[in-house]
Amino acid sequence: MKLIVQNVLNASVEINQKIVGKISHGFCVFVGFTNGDNEYIVDKMVDKLVNMRVFMDENGKTNLSLKDINGEILSISQFTLYASFKDGRRPSFVDALKPAEASKLYSYFNDSLKRHNINIATGQFGADMKISLINDGPFTSILDSKELIK
Repeated sequence: MKLIVQNVLNASVEINQKIVGKISHGFCVFVGFTNGDNEYIVDKMVDKLVNMRVFMDENGKTNLSLKDINGEILSISQFTLYASFKDGRRPSFVDALKPAEASKLYSYFNDSLKRHNINIATGQFGADMKISLINDGPFTSILDSKELIK
């Protein structure tokens, strides 16, 4: 599982020229799944995500978590996080989890965020989405379950 996490002042997702999700201050998170991912991995990644101390405190130090600032999450499924260009110039997606399984884990991911009392908005799994955001900082983090979970 990979997460691209961007601190944002606001973010929205549009499908067919209609805004379907919108947040204010928090994270825009691009979510990708690979073979072997499961609910245990999702739970560990969600715990890491909501508790990362990447927001500024009153002294300008990155000491506050999403929970501390009552931040929101715009969650966007993105299988292309597992694109590989090692053999040629066109991407290979063999490392991306099959859509039926990935869709279930994506729903579980979003439900897990809600269990942490995080206000979330989402795009639509598999849809052509237009994402708008104002990056804060910019501050972008990459979380990879292969590095975080032993």
